[in-house]
Amino acid sequence: QVQLVESGGGLVQAGGSLRLSCAASGRIFRINGMSWFRQAPGKQRDVVATITPGGSTNYRDSVKGRFTISRDNVKNTLYLQMNGLKPEDTAVYYCNAEANYGYVYWGQGTQVTVSS
Repeated sequence: QVQLVESGGGLVQAGGSLRLSCAASGRIFRINGMSWFRQAPGKQRDVVATITPGGSTNYRDSVKGRFTISRDNVKNTLYLQMNGLKPEDTAVYYCNAEANYGYVYWGQGTQVTVSS
């Protein structure tokens, strides 16, 4: 079993920055792809950014140039640096990881609120 714990959310004004972290722990043999998702009230959960073990990244169009996903494979930690935040970025942000040969794990989520 793998546990994912997010931190770093909060309230910020438009144009501000936050850095989210997601620490993986437990019985870890291998972590493959890791991702950040977000879910706004009344909307579906959408992928924000993904990163492979080798560091290749992908972003949804609305966050390109503002958000940066990264990972520390030694610490089993995922990060999301968010700059230039906009009110439409307000959501609960979830960490996601594929680990231990095909299992998918989710964190509990961290709230990000951007005021205008």
